[in-house]
Amino acid sequence: MWKAFKAFAFKGNVMDMAIGVVIGSAFSSIVTSLVNDIIMPLVGILTGGIDFNNAFIALDGNTYETIAAAKEAGAAVFAYGSFISAIVDFLIIAISIFLIIYSAGKIRERREAAKAKNAPPKEPEKEPRRCPYCIQEIPDNATRCPHCTSHLED
Repeated sequence: MWKAFKAFAFKGNVMDMAIGVVIGSAFSSIVTSLVNDIIMPLVGILTGGIDFNNAFIALDGNTYETIAAAKEAGAAVFAYGSFISAIVDFLIIAISIFLIIYSAGKIRERREAAKAKNAPPKEPEKEPRRCPYCIQEIPDNATRCPHCTSHLED
């Protein structure tokens, strides 16, 4: 069982997938920082100074300065600003992944087109020999039809 696990775990695809997960999580933290530290403050300026990281509604009916103050008071909060940031975060990641996959597909198409262009032309397939009596396909060197046993002439 250990040998089977070792063969599975150290196979190229599993290692590639593990590297992809690590890079993906690092990419996610970069995009989250981009959204929270650069994009959302600019959106806040465009929307009249709204701080989306601190945009919330306290569900107990009281007013609090910050989400932290509301949570410290034990109030349930509807943190719509964090949700909007998460949506922007998701959209940036989704667009980035789409562009990477789209670009990889285009590169693959170009390679295949280049291979097809440089490949030698294919010879047309030879029409198979057929028995004149039963019209079944027969080997080129046959003297009798293997299907109807008719004697074949050259």
